[in-house]
Amino acid sequence: MAKLSPFPFLAFPTAFFAFLVYSCSSSSFSCSAAEASEATTIHDLLLNHGLPGGLIPKDVESFSHDATSGLLEFRLYRPCYAQYYDGLAYFDSEVRGNLSYGALRGVVGWSQEELFLWLPVKGIVITDPSSGVILFDIGVARKRLAVSAFEVPPDCHPVAEQAAARIGESARSKTKRSWWPAVRFLLD
Repeated sequence: MAKLSPFPFLAFPTAFFAFLVYSCSSSSFSCSAAEASEATTIHDLLLNHGLPGGLIPKDVESFSHDATSGLLEFRLYRPCYAQYYDGLAYFDSEVRGNLSYGALRGVVGWSQEELFLWLPVKGIVITDPSSGVILFDIGVARKRLAVSAFEVPPDCHPVAEQAAARIGESARSKTKRSWWPAVRFLLD
């Protein structure tokens, strides 16, 4: 009579082990197998999900995305301030949210300056991609901005004054350019 093994799963160890490793690693890896070939950076991942790649600063140290739950987590080298078109944002060193197509909801670790107040960004949504508008949920209000303002990932600045100074320089240069032709016209 044949003796039965006390560990029946060892009868097919190679196939079982390969299946176990593949199934465990695909859920905790930075992207799913289909996304891994396309998304090498977090900015590419955002683009693959219908969001602009410039939502997140350049200085991303690492990121992970669980395709089944949608949890997106990214880590910056340090907390920083980023300048967008006409605003300033603050990022903790760790930021997370639930990523789905056209939306990042339940955001933690990201704040936006509004009228001298820092308000938490709770969600970002693009409801109609053809509209060119992105909606930011900042808790007490929703802010509509142009998607084009978030095409290029901004630099991270360790101090708010550095980022604010860049916004000021940008605004001054736009002002000079806008009134200079009128002055030249009057002088000619």
